[in-house]
Amino acid sequence: MYDDNNWNPVTGEELQGFLEQVEPIDGKFKTSPQTTQVSWRALPFYDQVVLVRVRDPNWTPKNLNVYYLTLEGNLFRLNGTSPPIHEVNHAAPVKLTEENILDYLHFFCFFVRGEEGPFLIVESTDNPDMPQEMDDQTRAVIEGTIRPATYEGKNEKGEYLCDGVVFYSNALFIANFAVQPGGMIEMLDDEPIAADLPVKVDAPIA
Repeated sequence: MYDDNNWNPVTGEELQGFLEQVEPIDGKFKTSPQTTQVSWRALPFYDQVVLVRVRDPNWTPKNLNVYYLTLEGNLFRLNGTSPPIHEVNHAAPVKLTEENILDYLHFFCFFVRGEEGPFLIVESTDNPDMPQEMDDQTRAVIEGTIRPATYEGKNEKGEYLCDGVVFYSNALFIANFAVQPGGMIEMLDDEPIAADLPVKVDAPIA
């Protein structure tokens, strides 16, 4: 989720204090200042909210990343459902613009999940959440269908209209979205472009 060079490590007493606040995560994931890595990054559509990522090689699955939004000392666990995001959007509040709307689309579709995982908006095969192991034919299919997400202007309701290629489970489709100024997103239309791929998105957050 996002390129890795914008993350800032949390260390020392701050790390210890944070882990004490969340331990055990979801009542089951143990943390330790020796092995648990915590980092944070700013998000362009919030002023005072940061995204915190927690990972530990001792967890199962090993590629699990746990995420929180923080606002005024309160933690909102991003667990794959939309209420934590809508709560922060209302409280912060979220500030969507034509410049950051695609960032928000990536964020929302990654963290609000279906039964098969994230609705990953893919713009290149360099995306770290893409399946890494794939045969040449699959790679060629994916490279031939993905393209940058685009902002298409506003509709008469003041909603931001966007479209992008979504990788969900083992399928790719082109989707059109309407994003309300308050952060609610509706998928207006989706058109499958590659189904039944031999790989699927595997980026667990809970």
